[in-house]
Amino acid sequence: MLIYILKRLLLIVPTLLGILLLNFVIVQAAPGGPVEKAIAQLQGIGGGGAGGGFAGTTQDLVNSGGGDYRGSRGMPPELLARIEKLYGFDKPAPERFWLMVKRYLTFDFGESYYRDQPVSTLIAERLPVSISLGLWSTLITYLVAVPLGIKKAVRDGSRFDVWSSTAIIVGYAIPSFLIAILLVVLFAGGSYWEWFPLRGLTSDNFDQLPWWRQALDYLHHITLPTLAIVIGNFATLTMLTKNSFIDEIGKQYVQTARAKGLDENGVLYGHVFRNAMLIIIAGFPAAFVGMFFTGVLLIEYIFSLDGLGLLGFESVINRDYPVVFGTLFIFTLIGMLLKLISDLTYMWVDPRIDFERRAR
Repeated sequence: MLIYILKRLLLIVPTLLGILLLNFVIVQAAPGGPVEKAIAQLQGIGGGGAGGGFAGTTQDLVNSGGGDYRGSRGMPPELLARIEKLYGFDKPAPERFWLMVKRYLTFDFGESYYRDQPVSTLIAERLPVSISLGLWSTLITYLVAVPLGIKKAVRDGSRFDVWSSTAIIVGYAIPSFLIAILLVVLFAGGSYWEWFPLRGLTSDNFDQLPWWRQALDYLHHITLPTLAIVIGNFATLTMLTKNSFIDEIGKQYVQTARAKGLDENGVLYGHVFRNAMLIIIAGFPAAFVGMFFTGVLLIEYIFSLDGLGLLGFESVINRDYPVVFGTLFIFTLIGMLLKLISDLTYMWVDPRIDFERRAR
């Protein structure tokens, strides 16, 4: 087991390197970039990025590399060279990539082009928001959808099965951001009740509150964003659980267990549960990362939550490539670690699975 874990951890390094290289190459072909943006600002053509202007000395790298830039005609070559050096584009692309990799080995992501802050500081400030939304959304979704799917499988074709399927499909059909807007209108002072706050993850006086008031304040703020995320995510997991259990219930070993005199709960949770949950466990890393980052972008915007999803999106729009690559690095690293945890959970649920033996 330990050898398998070490092998998987070592494989994370080349995988991360390959993903960074692929995205680095794609970025080279993308139009625009911080140098062109700075040129446009100097000539009064375009607006600034987040935080305006070109902020201070930038240590990181990325994007379209040297040569000719659109809009740079008539600009003194000395000034253009200074702008390229400011953003690190005075070096060839392979050298910039190699410097980026060396810094990433020590988790040094450089500084943002437009926010005048280290990327690691920006990520650290926003990581608690994304972790909160991802953990609560995933936990509630699994705690509700898995038991609901099991009950639907046991009562397949009943009135309960039909009505619950209708309800979760309707919830699935409504985008999460529309659910978020509806919750704001109903419960956050939009048009009806003002039961929940609209902005942030905590109140302004959070640090002055006792610990139990802090916990209540946190839950008060996180309730609506979490509901907006999980309502639309029940359907997939519930139906996956139901179909997985129905498939297992129809197999021969279940009939054998019943013939031996086991009651339905003994058959369901003593035999079926372990096998049926394997496919659900396999989808956990993708589900968690989706809720953790990409799936909550509009939710973060609607509820004024500064999470990694919103940070990454704004950085792509503003061509703030150190932040883009820093968030990509964190996304990928967390996703791969979760995949490893998923495989270990596989072996815990079903000891017959032995990844280490298969890898030989």
